[in-house]
Amino acid sequence: MSFDDKELEELKKKKLMELQKQLAQKEEEELVKRQQQALKESILRKILTSEARQRLTNVKLVRPELAEQVENYLIALAQSGRITRPLTDEEIKEILAQLSGAQRRSGKINIKERGWK
Repeated sequence: MSFDDKELEELKKKKLMELQKQLAQKEEEELVKRQQQALKESILRKILTSEARQRLTNVKLVRPELAEQVENYLIALAQSGRITRPLTDEEIKEILAQLSGAQRRSGKINIKERGWK
């Protein structure tokens, strides 16, 4: 092996090690995400009726950001002890309406027409 071949082999080994490290890091991040999602789902199962969970699932298909916001809100309430029983579908509808309305109001643009003179 010449000097150049040795250098090339070293570079290949370094690159391979870097790629393996990146892959391990991504796998670890994915594992953490899956664990967080499982914990989130576990909490939601405890604080929502099956109908309420189904409603959130349906909302997630159409407006994932709103569903995520509601889920985080509900989990925060549960962790602070403010939810003492499973919430019903009707209660979830009210929360969705409130949060959806708040989002619409914050993005509202008012245009006032002026009369032509």
